[in-house]
Amino acid sequence: MPHRAHLFSLRIGHALRESCFKERYNRQRLIKDVLAGMTVGIIAIPLAMALAIASGVAPQYGLYTAIVGGFIIALTGGSRFSISGPTAAFVVILYPVAQQYGLGGLLLATVMSGVLLIGMAVVRLGRLIEYIPESVTLGFTGGIGVVIATLQIKDFLGLELASLPEHYVGKVAALATAVPDVYWPSLLIALLTLAIMLGWPKLKTGVPAHLPAVLVASVITWLLNTQGMNIATISSQFSYLLPDGSTGQGIPPVLPEWVWPWLQPGPNGTELTLDWSLFSALLPAAFAIAMLGAIESLLCAVVLDGMTGKRHSANSELLGQGIGNIIAPFFGGITATAAIARSAANVKAGAESPVSGMVHALVVLAALVLLAPMLAYLPMPAMAALLMVVAWNMSEAHKAIKLLKTAPVGDVFVFLTCFSLTILFDMVLAITAGILVAAVLFVRDIAEMTRVSDISGHHRLLATPLPENWSVFKINGPLFFAAADRVFSELSTWCKQQSGVILYMDAVSILDAGGQAALSRFVQQCQQRNIEVVIADLQFQPLKTLARANVQPIANELSFYPTLQQALEQVSGRKA
Repeated sequence: MPHRAHLFSLRIGHALRESCFKERYNRQRLIKDVLAGMTVGIIAIPLAMALAIASGVAPQYGLYTAIVGGFIIALTGGSRFSISGPTAAFVVILYPVAQQYGLGGLLLATVMSGVLLIGMAVVRLGRLIEYIPESVTLGFTGGIGVVIATLQIKDFLGLELASLPEHYVGKVAALATAVPDVYWPSLLIALLTLAIMLGWPKLKTGVPAHLPAVLVASVITWLLNTQGMNIATISSQFSYLLPDGSTGQGIPPVLPEWVWPWLQPGPNGTELTLDWSLFSALLPAAFAIAMLGAIESLLCAVVLDGMTGKRHSANSELLGQGIGNIIAPFFGGITATAAIARSAANVKAGAESPVSGMVHALVVLAALVLLAPMLAYLPMPAMAALLMVVAWNMSEAHKAIKLLKTAPVGDVFVFLTCFSLTILFDMVLAITAGILVAAVLFVRDIAEMTRVSDISGHHRLLATPLPENWSVFKINGPLFFAAADRVFSELSTWCKQQSGVILYMDAVSILDAGGQAALSRFVQQCQQRNIEVVIADLQFQPLKTLARANVQPIANELSFYPTLQQALEQVSGRKA
């Protein structure tokens, strides 16, 4: 099917080939890409830093992610407008890994996730996005939003907490206990940032709200700190080691360097021991990162396709995401994936090809080298407010509320399951449970659609009269494991006093092994009661299933006819 080829194609750099080599790429398109890339690059700088901090690592590692991961994924991926870098969705996975295994463990888990993503691309799992129910997606994204917002309360209120408990309930309890110690200047900066971010869009300037918000917050924080206040900033919270052995504050103004991920600081700053036990311990996190990365990048690509009318290559996008997440950690980059908000901004800014994504990475690189001393003045309360807005946006609360009000009860239950498990436990458990619950409910709904009815008195369908003590039963719906036993139990009850029964199965589209076994048991019961079974009008799949099971006609016990009319004529003639 040509219209679905994008779900199965796989080649490195698919988007770049399609937009720059297959289509004519000229100076005008390049200018559009450069301008869009500069716009998104400026947007990405504070977001990358804030998301790195939320993930439990220093802010420069978020910039490294946008630089290396953003460039490589744009170069090798399958979606021409996607902008990749650190995203809010990963915070709930990355933060626990960073706390337990340090930066080194987080980078190693990212490399492992990249390998898994490439494996998913090779086996053509790009179409997996089709099988994720919306109730599951909204559930875990809403839960992630709640967790991210909770993690920002400490900096938002300026609370003096060295660390937070591992589990969500413990986090909430610790924060609630510390609320009386709120530092009012920090809260003032956070509220000011929040107010600007909420009010700025009403001016319709085209400038993203978080840029003036963090700029104003930084200036006021600097003024307050010169008056003796102690509002936390990037420079006061983070430090780095200079080549001469001295310590610098804030962000190192140097290019990311190649370092083996496992040689980066582990827990408590100690070096990791690279062995099988470490890989085994990190594998669940790597799997979670790969699954979420695949879901988020493909969701982003689908959204962009809707905005632009273009087609992405799902497997090629997974391949690019995998390559980017393998290479980026060697330069200090944490997990990267396509960011829906930044990618949408890229489209609105006039992007034409993945070149805009590569320009975005170079803009972040320039900011790292040239503006590092200025970035150090960014206040932590402002970054917390920024992330709270990001968390709210990613939760898509309006869609969740609509689902709760209008969706069937089963979908509401799936949503609440994913939402609560994401908050209380982890996202992998939430998605797994959500998909399983959704699958079970779907199977139940489909099974309830399968019905059997007695049409013996339906004269329009039965042009030939039935012999005495014969009945015709029409089965509607798939005969599979969840429905077949019920259907044939009903038939068995209705057929006790019959000499023969015709099963009209033109509306049975599927017969699985469970359905075939239930049919065989029904035929055996009829044989014991001397009831002849005639099956009429089988569709191809059920006929194939019976042939594979070597089900053969048995004289005067079981027979098959291609149409109901032929079955009626044979039965009527034999019993006359």
